[in-house]
Amino acid sequence: MGYRKSLRIMLGNLKDKGSLIKTALSTNSHKSSVRSVILRATTHGSSSLPSEHQIAAIIAIGLESHAGACCCMQALMDRLNSTSDAFVALKCLYTIHNIIGKGSFGSADQLSPYKCFHNSLAFRDHSDQETWQMSEWVRWYAAILEQNLAVPKVLGYHHLYSNKKDKILSSLNSDLLKEIDVLVEFARQVGNRPDSLHLQRNSLVYEVVRLVGEEYRLVQREMGSRVAELGARMTSLSLNECTEFLNSLDRFEECKEGICSLLVNRNTNADLWDLVKESKAKLVAKIKEEENVGKLTLVLKLQRGRSRVR
Repeated sequence: MGYRKSLRIMLGNLKDKGSLIKTALSTNSHKSSVRSVILRATTHGSSSLPSEHQIAAIIAIGLESHAGACCCMQALMDRLNSTSDAFVALKCLYTIHNIIGKGSFGSADQLSPYKCFHNSLAFRDHSDQETWQMSEWVRWYAAILEQNLAVPKVLGYHHLYSNKKDKILSSLNSDLLKEIDVLVEFARQVGNRPDSLHLQRNSLVYEVVRLVGEEYRLVQREMGSRVAELGARMTSLSLNECTEFLNSLDRFEECKEGICSLLVNRNTNADLWDLVKESKAKLVAKIKEEENVGKLTLVLKLQRGRSRVR
């Protein structure tokens, strides 16, 4: 282990001990207790992820009451936004991710998309080469969590683990296209992965990628349902709708290489890619047909105009 890394870990441990002592001396016992749980789960220096017991304890605080949920999330966000340590930041994001998926709706509702992860999207830890590369994962993960919050709101779900097939059948074409667009954006963020894929050997990064892979599988499910439904409605789609649909599928296919290199053989779903390919071919044929009809209609109008002039 290099000298700079050893020094970074030692200083991080001292910071953690100092923070725990300061928290223990707080006059507000409830806030002190919550902050202590957060600090122990998001320690400096170590690449080990928060234990299941620690995550369960944090989620339990949010389930106790609305006040507990607010206090817990505030302590987590304060920890995330005040740290300059890549490992602490990644552990905070991992903990927040678990709260979104397993915690109370009250806790997750306090996380406003496109605002709460603003600092993390520009995160940089200059301590050494490892933390610099780890910073890439912090920025990538923050962007994923933004999408994790945004997608369910557009789909009308509480979270990605919901599934309302009946809603899709009754949705307007325009709504399905809007939903496909936000699902593609989630996939785009997944595919925009860091170059330092070797860091997946790190247990914390490995678990982060595993969690993201599980949620990408859910996104694939939602994407497949909507592509199939719009495919069944192909004859009723307008030229503009066909063009918008095709553009979304093109953007989705552009994500494929990045996603496959990240997830390797996990959750690649060959059937979905086949469906996208088939749908694109049908859309291209329909767009050409519509354009030819439009050209023919224009020619006929011009001919009628000329005959009237004569």
